[in-house]
Amino acid sequence: MERQTYQILSRESSFSQATLQRTFYHFLEQSPKLKIIKRERVHLRIDATYFAQFCLVCYQDDFDGYTHLLRFTDGEHYEEIKEDLANLLKLGIQIESITTDGHKSILKAIKKSVPEAIVQRCLVHIQRMCLLWLTQYPKHQAGQELRRLVLLILKIKTENDRIYWTRAFLQWHEFNKEYLNEKTYNTETGRYWYTHKLLRRSYITIKRALPNMFHYLSNPDIPKTTNGIEGYFSHLKNHLDIHRGLTVKHRINFIKWYIYFANAK
Repeated sequence: MERQTYQILSRESSFSQATLQRTFYHFLEQSPKLKIIKRERVHLRIDATYFAQFCLVCYQDDFDGYTHLLRFTDGEHYEEIKEDLANLLKLGIQIESITTDGHKSILKAIKKSVPEAIVQRCLVHIQRMCLLWLTQYPKHQAGQELRRLVLLILKIKTENDRIYWTRAFLQWHEFNKEYLNEKTYNTETGRYWYTHKLLRRSYITIKRALPNMFHYLSNPDIPKTTNGIEGYFSHLKNHLDIHRGLTVKHRINFIKWYIYFANAK
């Protein structure tokens, strides 16, 4: 695929494939620095994506997709994210809200570094995980009813929608709480486990996220999902896949150049 890319570029330019390849690897031996732009009332999106050798954590402005900061690491760690958020504040980024998938380390870091920021939970992530646990065809009525409620999450567009949906969710729990709390004795371990653990996990996920699910209704500038940054990651990986033989250093520098040019648009 990489060879085909050079062939196409060579045909469309006045340079040979060898010259293009030398130029490409010359850039990959170095990396640009991201420019920090001081901004007020920033609605930040935080997300991470994983590659074979490392994890990329990205801090992106929802207004125009500008990436203010990125970190190459091995996972989503509290101390690192806390440090990143503190650095953004020091560099003049005034954070009004943060939309996140709800990773515990991110939530903890926000509470420590930017306690006044509004935390908006990504509705797509909540919906995606619950639908995965509930399966497409739940056997019990409780699962079927909760699945219907989960499918409505992204359709909540007004305060009345929120009130109606929240009331229905709480009523669902009141009616099914005994079923949720059923336990089964495991003869091998000698312990009791929740019988309907995936249904229970779906309920608890929504319950914990509920206080931070609908801030976008009172402020439409707050993104209700991290879809923008997830699409960004997907596009980045598609470009990186063309150059599969790169070293880890070159892969990291490729990503830095990609983000640098994306910010310059």
